[in-house]
Amino acid sequence: MLKRINKDCVNRIIDANINRTKEGLRVCEEITRFILNNRSLTKGLKDIRHKLDSAAKNLASRDVLLKERFSLSDIGRNICGLELKRDNLEDIFFANIQRAKESTRVLEEFAKLFNKTSALKFKEARYKLYDIEKKASGKVPSIFIKHT
Repeated sequence: MLKRINKDCVNRIIDANINRTKEGLRVCEEITRFILNNRSLTKGLKDIRHKLDSAAKNLASRDVLLKERFSLSDIGRNICGLELKRDNLEDIFFANIQRAKESTRVLEEFAKLFNKTSALKFKEARYKLYDIEKKASGKVPSIFIKHT
């Protein structure tokens, strides 16, 4: 028997994916800002982060989303696939841009249930991420940074 899905469950998905997208974007932004010193890529990532906030506000308030956040009891919390496998800056950047693209797609799909305009904004952000990924390709150093 399937559990009846309600808006609270969807809000939990939206909250998790807003966080996941913004976290991934912030990691990429730090690389483009402090390692590449690339104003254009940094601005593009920052703009996407702010547009995601705007689109998300049309779905649910922060209070509503926080109410549905159960971080400590999340069944996916301790599942670690390839998250710990990072050999260089390129691995970090492309793992996080992929994370942002995937979670933006999730936001796009679930936003269709509540606000088509937000869904279109998430779609637009996802395509901008594809473009940033292409522009960053070959620029992010694949060198190993050894901490001493």
